[in-house]
Amino acid sequence: MHPATNNDGLTSYCFEDLQVGMRGEYRRTISQADIELFAEVSGDINPLHLDESFAARTMFKGRIVHGMYTAAMISTVIGTRLPGPGCVYLSQSLRFRAPVRAGDEVVASATVAELFAARRRVRLETQCRVGELVVLTGEALILTPTRAELQALAEAG
Repeated sequence: MHPATNNDGLTSYCFEDLQVGMRGEYRRTISQADIELFAEVSGDINPLHLDESFAARTMFKGRIVHGMYTAAMISTVIGTRLPGPGCVYLSQSLRFRAPVRAGDEVVASATVAELFAARRRVRLETQCRVGELVVLTGEALILTPTRAELQALAEAG
């Protein structure tokens, strides 16, 4: 359970260091400017996210954050915290349970649920919360490098 820490502050666990129950997280307070940037980058200009008068007439009674923005925070956990650089995302299931709004602090987490040594795959339980409210749940399958592969990546970099 000894991660390699790069000069850029990223943490890399190799497959051999992972254990069921290990958890990583990322937190961010989402601003309306973040939402607008995500809309621009993704092309999702649904007025539910950008137009307060439109969104006020919906079941949400106001603008909400793109669900995929919230889900992207799980990718941040996986790519920078646990297991970190070098892993490859294979799949992700998502269940959106509650809306997120500008100003909310979202805590995204991934917890090692199962290890498949023969193929270096890891099943992660994923979640996003705002306070105690779970706003997103899911499961990810990732391919994680071995210690030798991480060493080769570090030497090449």
